[in-house]
Amino acid sequence: MITMELRLFGRTGVKVSPLCLGGMMFGWWGENGYEDSAKIIQRAVDAGINFIDTADVYSSGESEELIGRFLAESGLRDQIVLATKVHGSMGEDPNRGGNSRRWITRSVDESLRRLRTDWIDVYQVHRPDPAVDIDETLGALTDLVRAGKVRYIGTSTFPATHIVEAQWAAERRGRERFASEQPPYSMLVRGAEAEVLPSCQRYGIGVLSWSPLAGGWLSGRYREGAATPESRRSVMLPARYDMAMPENQRKLYAAEALARLAEESGLTLVEMALAFVIGHPGVTSAIIGPRTMEHLESQLGSASVRLSDDVLDRIDEIVPPGVTINPADAGWRPSALTDATLRRRAV
Repeated sequence: MITMELRLFGRTGVKVSPLCLGGMMFGWWGENGYEDSAKIIQRAVDAGINFIDTADVYSSGESEELIGRFLAESGLRDQIVLATKVHGSMGEDPNRGGNSRRWITRSVDESLRRLRTDWIDVYQVHRPDPAVDIDETLGALTDLVRAGKVRYIGTSTFPATHIVEAQWAAERRGRERFASEQPPYSMLVRGAEAEVLPSCQRYGIGVLSWSPLAGGWLSGRYREGAATPESRRSVMLPARYDMAMPENQRKLYAAEALARLAEESGLTLVEMALAFVIGHPGVTSAIIGPRTMEHLESQLGSASVRLSDDVLDRIDEIVPPGVTINPADAGWRPSALTDATLRRRAV
């Protein structure tokens, strides 16, 4: 087993690898069954990764099942920091989703069963839920920690205002505080740099960033003059991949410029993209979500890459700090923007 330099996960005292293996591609979403998934997980562990992240909604629970089976059969559960999430809809019943106490207390038991474990190291709220008071959510999660089902709690794609509100609510009401946040962050999606990452640093919150390759845009496959890659993601999330949109044309231009910079620097674009994310002082780990062994191998070397100030300055020139080129890549939009009735006074 290779030793990868570990980092402290916020103020928890837990040590994790700078690369975290994401489980989104395990199961039918990524067309990976148990054998292929197990090989990828084992290779990641052998390379020094001790952090695995998944979610209940990934392949409708199948991702959790495959990871749980591997950890049970390999005997590696105690060596792995295991994270999963709650929030997304898990069926037609309107109460099988969201951030209510009712759903959280049921969902955690379902995740524990699929993962074949007695505890979850990091249990994360997948997205904000404007319909639920944050104290309701924190109260339910606090009970799970005290019951021993969960070690730490975290959030994913929460804006800075929600992160701060949750910290204050935890202090005032005697709740467990969120120990981690999982924002989208890459060279093309830099909005987290403005407030989310500084807020996490201020409160000692660990950061587990998702989509460091910008949903494949920084894989090296998106180049000017080349045919647009086809993928299931482009079908499921057209706003992020439709080349008829000006925002995505700008992403293509930036991805091309970044690819040329990587080549000039003697790096692959994947290596530069991942090194950029884990090089931020506020980021603990970057989630890599390989669908194939080839994808995984291309990403592992980035853990030892350090970008020079000159390269970082060039990246800032291509995509300025704090800028997310396509707002659709931000992962979540507040209801105040998506629901027009909240902006219009009733007559």
